[in-house]
Amino acid sequence: MQIVERALQKYGAPVYVRHEIVHNRRVVERLADMGAVFVEEVSQVPDDRPVVFSAHGVPKSVPQQADARGLNWLDATCPLVSKVHIETERHYEQKRHILLIGHAGHPEVIGTMGQVPDGAISLIETEADARQVTPPQGPLAYATQTTLSVADTADIISILTQRFPDIAAPHKEDICYATTNRQQAVQDLAQSVDMVLVIGAPNSSNSQRLVEVARNSGCQDARLIGEAVDIAWDEVSQYHHVGLTAGASAPEDIIQEVIAAFEQRFDLSVKILDGVEENVHFKLPRGLRQD
Repeated sequence: MQIVERALQKYGAPVYVRHEIVHNRRVVERLADMGAVFVEEVSQVPDDRPVVFSAHGVPKSVPQQADARGLNWLDATCPLVSKVHIETERHYEQKRHILLIGHAGHPEVIGTMGQVPDGAISLIETEADARQVTPPQGPLAYATQTTLSVADTADIISILTQRFPDIAAPHKEDICYATTNRQQAVQDLAQSVDMVLVIGAPNSSNSQRLVEVARNSGCQDARLIGEAVDIAWDEVSQYHHVGLTAGASAPEDIIQEVIAAFEQRFDLSVKILDGVEENVHFKLPRGLRQD
């Protein structure tokens, strides 16, 4: 988000962005109001304007297309996604076939699969896929999408390592810390509330996983909402304790709006649960760093 904002400050509007910078409508609309133009392909970007690649990462062919046209492009790929890209390339160079655990069609999966030639990766979406996959003969490695359910991914990895004992694992967990921390927090939250509301977008993988984690942790009434207007207040009113959390890309102002909407309707007491303190910072591209 900062990359798009600073690109607008440096180059002026419009700045083009390939795909949603993050999966959150409010964020995308705010950036659009500032002058960002969201497009599906680099071919839609004028020759004289900069283009930003989204946090989910892109196949290698996308910057190649931009370079062929001489476009000024900025890579906003999350560094944790870039880590998976680097691992995938390294496995390919070492002649390992890669089993990628993820969701078909998700931009991050498309980007990761696009780091190596076609056929070098087999996609594993479910435990059934892990049991049935028949990779080519030779050494194997696995990698994962960064926004998956920690528990579900562990089950799939267990099947793969039982079937292929010599399969190479990531040097460090692929699932990102923000995803892992939120899932752990929701596991704790779900055991003390009657309902869990997760603020996030329908196409946000990490937000969808939070709903699943809440249900699997004992709170059957867990729902995804985009903002306060999506809340079914008649149904909420039957409960005494409602848990609130948000996906990694949901802005803080939506969380505060939801709390304010509860305060307008109920005699509300807010308790903030202890969790892991996140203090990770990523560098901006060199051309956008401020003194």
